[in-house]
Amino acid sequence: MTASTASLDQLRRCHFAVDLGAARTRVYVKGVGLVVDQPSAAAVNTRTGALIAVGEFAEKMTGRTPGYIRVVRPVSGGTVVDIEMAQRMLRHLLGDKIRRALRRKPRLRAAVCTPHDADPLSRRAAIETLVGLGARRVELVDTLIAAAVGCGLPVEQPEATMIMVCGAHATQVAVLSLGSIVAAERIPVGGEAVDHAIVQLLRHHHELVLPSQSVRPLQIALSGNGLTPQGPASTEIHGRDVATGLARSVRVDTAAVRNAIQTPLTAVLDGIGKVLRDCPPDLVADLADRGIMMVGGNALLPGFDQMLRQATGMPVHIAERPDVCAVQGLGTMLEGRIEPLALNPTSAD
Repeated sequence: MTASTASLDQLRRCHFAVDLGAARTRVYVKGVGLVVDQPSAAAVNTRTGALIAVGEFAEKMTGRTPGYIRVVRPVSGGTVVDIEMAQRMLRHLLGDKIRRALRRKPRLRAAVCTPHDADPLSRRAAIETLVGLGARRVELVDTLIAAAVGCGLPVEQPEATMIMVCGAHATQVAVLSLGSIVAAERIPVGGEAVDHAIVQLLRHHHELVLPSQSVRPLQIALSGNGLTPQGPASTEIHGRDVATGLARSVRVDTAAVRNAIQTPLTAVLDGIGKVLRDCPPDLVADLADRGIMMVGGNALLPGFDQMLRQATGMPVHIAERPDVCAVQGLGTMLEGRIEPLALNPTSAD
C-alpha cells in the first residue's frame, strides 16, 4: 500500500490527494484542482459529541470558547493522532458536492502525504483516515518528494536538489537525485517552537501573556523584513499582564526576539549539516550552485532565508507558494504531468 515515485502510474490512477498537515489540511481533486485549504482544526461540543465547526471557523474559536466546547487538532507533526476526528473534519471540509462526485467513481483511489521517516503506525493512520472517506486504495507519497515536484525542482534528473520543508511541528531536510531521497533528516523544530520561544521571552522578560497561542506573534511583530538586522529596532505587542490580568502593551526590542528564536533555528542548521555530511561529495558540489529550496508555511518566517544563507554560504530560495507545494506536487503526479526518467536503449540490448 505504499507508493514511491517509482509508482507514478499508480498515482495517475488516483482520483484525489490529501496533504494532512499539523497546521493546515489541503485536498486536490483530479481535474478540478485545489478544493480545500483550511486549518486542521475542529470544534466539538464535549457534552453531545457534535461537531460545531471545522477549519477557519474552528481556528477562530481557539481560546474563546465556553468550557464545554473544545477545539481539537486531529493531526500532529504530519501524523493523524485521532482518526475518527480527522475523518469527520475532512468530510465537512470537502462538503456534500465534492463527496458525492468522489463517491460516483468506481474503485475510488486516493494519495496522501506522509513525513519522510513515518513509522508503520502513522502510515496506517493516514490510510485508515482516507479509507473512512470511501477510498478503496490509498497510495502513500513522501512529503519531501511531493513538495519537490510541487515547486518545480528537477526531481527526476541525475543532479542534486536540496529541499527543506518547514512545517508547524517539524522541519524536514533532504537531498534528492534521480527521483529518490539520497539523504534526509527530520528535525523536531517547526514554526510552533519559534512561536513558543517568543511567547516565553515575552512572559519572562516583559511579564506579558499573549491573547492566544494561535496568534502568530512573529507575524504580528515583524512583518516584512522585521527579523533582519535592517528591520525596525523595536515593535509594540499587546497582551495581558501576568500579575494583574489587565490589558497592557510593551515595546519589545527586535534584537532580543532574534536572539530568542536563534536556539530553535540552530537545530535546523545542525540538521542541514548532517544531511550534507551523509551526501556523496559529487552531489554536494551540485548543491553549492543550486542551493536550498525552502517550502512549507514556515519558510516565510521573516529573515529565516537570510540566516540560512549566512550560516551555510549556499544560495537559498523560497518557493513561489511555499505553503501549497506538497499538495501541488501530488496534483502534478495525479494529472500525469511528471515524466519518469527514460533511459536511452543501448544497441547492446
